[in-house]
Amino acid sequence: MSTPSRIVLKFGSGILANARGTALDQRQFRRLSREVAALVAAGHQCILVSSGAVAAGMGALGLRERPEALAARQACAAVGQTQLMESYARHFAGHGLHVAQLLLTHGDLDSRLRYANARNTLAQLLARGNIIPIINENDSVAVEELKFGDNDRLSAEVAILAQADVLMLLTSVDGLLDQRGAVVPEVAAIDAVAGLARSDKGRLSVGGMVSKLDAVRLAIEAGITTCIGHGRKPGRIAAMLAGRLCGTRFLANPAMRGKVNP
Repeated sequence: MSTPSRIVLKFGSGILANARGTALDQRQFRRLSREVAALVAAGHQCILVSSGAVAAGMGALGLRERPEALAARQACAAVGQTQLMESYARHFAGHGLHVAQLLLTHGDLDSRLRYANARNTLAQLLARGNIIPIINENDSVAVEELKFGDNDRLSAEVAILAQADVLMLLTSVDGLLDQRGAVVPEVAAIDAVAGLARSDKGRLSVGGMVSKLDAVRLAIEAGITTCIGHGRKPGRIAAMLAGRLCGTRFLANPAMRGKVNP
């Protein structure tokens, strides 16, 4: 996509945490920030929806296993969110970019007033040209990401809120796989591939492919082309944006853009 676009990129826990899931992987932050900065330099507007706060908090609290109790996970998220943002701020600063934190709940997007306020805030931040809005669910008070979707649905809701052109779900798999284990490169009708979604997920992930396809459906029905790709393989973000065959690309009806309201 050569023309400037508004892109929402969702980074899952599995591509931001270290191999044990107990701290942030700074090499990943360094590379991902470099790839996002390249998009901004090319004229695109980028919004991140980022998981990873729980993993960051586990490291700070000295925990070796993800807590089972919801309150304990919320405590990890409360501690880890500051470390998550510090990592983004430090790596994006090397490219002359600043970051802005927005913590949302699904209730914020159900309220017309708060929805409008969030949209206006994003518009102001993006208009500056050198700010990367970074959105996470407010995990210290909300439970949807911690219990269900690893921010998958939230990323689709943000893409609709921001009237994005493209939503990218970066995860620890290459894309949607068919029955033979091969990546499905392009999907024109999501109902035709819904049966391919498996309920299993990566050890460090909260959501799985079922959660991602639910988010994809929400986005494409709003006219937003959506991609699922491997977030640990360099160059995938630019390649998917350019339409090259890596990951899975879900085609949307552009006539639906801007017609979905809270």
